[in-house]
Amino acid sequence: MKKALITGINGQDGSYLAEFLLAKGYEVHGILKRNSVAENQTARLDACYKDLNLYYGDLCDLSSLISIMQKVMPDEVYNLAAQSHVRISFDVPIYTVQADAVGVLNVFEAVKLIKPDTRIYQASSSEMFGNCIDDDGFQRESTRMLPVSPYGCAKVFAYNLARNYRHSYDMFISNGILFNHESPRRGSNFVTSKIVKGAIAIASGKATEIRMGNLDARRDWGHAKDYVEAMWMILQADKPEDYCCSTGVSHSVKDCCEYVFSKLGMDYRDYYVLDERYLRPEELEDLKGDSTKIRTELGWDPKYTFETLMDDMVESDENYLNIKK
Repeated sequence: MKKALITGINGQDGSYLAEFLLAKGYEVHGILKRNSVAENQTARLDACYKDLNLYYGDLCDLSSLISIMQKVMPDEVYNLAAQSHVRISFDVPIYTVQADAVGVLNVFEAVKLIKPDTRIYQASSSEMFGNCIDDDGFQRESTRMLPVSPYGCAKVFAYNLARNYRHSYDMFISNGILFNHESPRRGSNFVTSKIVKGAIAIASGKATEIRMGNLDARRDWGHAKDYVEAMWMILQADKPEDYCCSTGVSHSVKDCCEYVFSKLGMDYRDYYVLDERYLRPEELEDLKGDSTKIRTELGWDPKYTFETLMDDMVESDENYLNIKK
């Protein structure tokens, strides 16, 4: 039985990955960063909580990572923990860099010191590209990286650390450059979740408006279930590599609003209010990924489209289910 250690196991990706690995027969261990309200922090893990081995730790605390590595001795480490909100990274840039860059260095050091043959998946991000786009309109593994947020900058640092440790110490460390991926478990302050919950609140009479930032920003949105499968496939490869994971289709925030509101029989324009608090100091205009490499080399084939993703998010919402009743 393989042993996997997931940092950030209680996040969107971590929870889906835990379920996926358990179904594969893994012994699954996970690291939680302690919250003051303990009841809320494992809510996404309810479906598999009893089958998990959980530990308190923090990427900024190397001693905790070393201690957990010594206890678990995992075959695979999936480093998903991060300050993952791009807009908020402008508000807490120092913490974002400590968690998303130096924290990654701590993970690599803990593995190198305790069990260097462990395979590591590093959660990289399409935000690393910034507004650099190849001539055909796509971003891929070879696209230049010029990030436009503290989050993106920290992820580039971690991405290069992964490559450096891979070559310097002959460690199996792979980067998954994941484009935006969502699900019913997405945090409520992320734009897709905000749109879904806001539209349902309006439809149920609990709200009269939805306050948003830039509606013209375009993203390549996929489903987290497809993307955690890609993470696993990346660590089953014969050698460590870097892979872009994307649907290859981008939609604007406006497209998302139109689809979700129309599904509920409404026009978003009747409720949308521009709120400058949600505008970024430097905007990232368009992200659209070319995932040819992971599709051809590893056989990854995402099952969800933008439309079926949004359908899943709407139809899984408890308040929507109450409306339908």
